[in-house]
Amino acid sequence: MNPAPLRGIRACVFDAYGTLFDYASAVMACRDLLGDKLHPLNALWREKQLQYTWLRALQGRHADFWTVTADALDFALETLGLAEPGLRDRLMNLYLTLEAFAEVPAVLARLKTAGLKTAILSNGYPTMLQSAVDHARIGPLLDAVLSVEEVGVYKPHPKVYQLAVERLGIERSAISFQSSNAWDAYAASAFGMRVVWCNRYHQCPERLPGKPDYEVNSLAELPALIAVP
Repeated sequence: MNPAPLRGIRACVFDAYGTLFDYASAVMACRDLLGDKLHPLNALWREKQLQYTWLRALQGRHADFWTVTADALDFALETLGLAEPGLRDRLMNLYLTLEAFAEVPAVLARLKTAGLKTAILSNGYPTMLQSAVDHARIGPLLDAVLSVEEVGVYKPHPKVYQLAVERLGIERSAISFQSSNAWDAYAASAFGMRVVWCNRYHQCPERLPGKPDYEVNSLAELPALIAVP
């Protein structure tokens, strides 16, 4: 039986890293240098990147996502004993051109054709996001690319989700928010958005306020959930 579609959705807002763009693609492009440390580096880099956003938010000491990403990479490289010349710069540059997941362009095109607004809402620094969008050639399919830099605090602070409401001019209950990060999906739900959790990484449900309306394995499942032909 097909699930009942979300009703009254006027905009689809997407997290960027892990949802539209595959953050693992940077590390995968350096497999020639990383060997058996490829997967540990990918996991630790991402873990520390997220930790640093939360810890800086709690401390009230904001730094942009490029700085946080570099700090997290430095920690991961040192922890794993990776000191190959040029590796750090290569990885950071690759983060600007992460690969989009295969279904992303077609899904965005279907949403736009159906008359829905589309946007990114991300921790990413504006130039980082624009670089990834340009690399994936999805700019014409987006109405807005929104960065937490506009509010000076990282997700899951409610100010971030409110930014999408204000910039799109659409009430929170008419926005479908998509994220691969469970904590992000739950926070958007607690804020009052409708939420489709794209559980690409087979995470367990969070024990946090909010509850996603749907859980999917790929964004390819999204149009049917909001009755897009």
